Amino acid sequence: MSRSTPSRSLVALGLPILLALTAATGCAAPAEPAPAPIPSTHSASPMQKATPTDAAWVQLMTPMNEKAVALLTLAADRATEPRVRAFATRLRGGQEAELGRLRPLLARMGLPDTDVHAGHAMPGMVTEQDLAAAKAARGATFDRLFLTRIRDHLRHSAQVSRSEITAGARADAKRLAAALVTAREAALAELEGLPGAGRALG
Repeated sequence: MSRSTPSRSLVALGLPILLALTAATGCAAPAEPAPAPIPSTHSASPMQKATPTDAAWVQLMTPMNEKAVALLTLAADRATEPRVRAFATRLRGGQEAELGRLRPLLARMGLPDTDVHAGHAMPGMVTEQDLAAAKAARGATFDRLFLTRIRDHLRHSAQVSRSEITAGARADAKRLAAALVTAREAALAELEGLPGAGRALG
């Protein structure tokens, strides 16, 4: 997958820029999703609609986590270093728990539970090519590939989640985005201390 500098720069500017990027690649978020009733008084208003920013964020984060879980599953079984395997196992559990909140959020927004970014090279997205390379890799080569790809996932998903916090409108989406940022920051700090991370990440 191509991870070009322009794509990384665009996503670093925030989710509003990502909206323009996804529109250009044919995966723009719907502008007027149906209003979603939220039973909790601590969630978004029942009459509140998802803005394009809210929709773009949840429609990106869901497949990002799904693809990351696939890579983490491989790493939990095949990483050479025991600490890397343990990290992958814990992170997989966290990402799966996030999916348990992201998918209901999609439903509350009236959005389909489908990958609208399928076939597009989104920054930080683990691709089918990445997964194929990981399945073919062994030993330290696998560890380096895993550490590099999962760091990209954590960094970019944190960046777009920060943009949801500042530019989104739905309280439930913003709260989940804040929880994701906290989790990403903790995972990145742990990742940097793993065996082989210094060589793999430069």
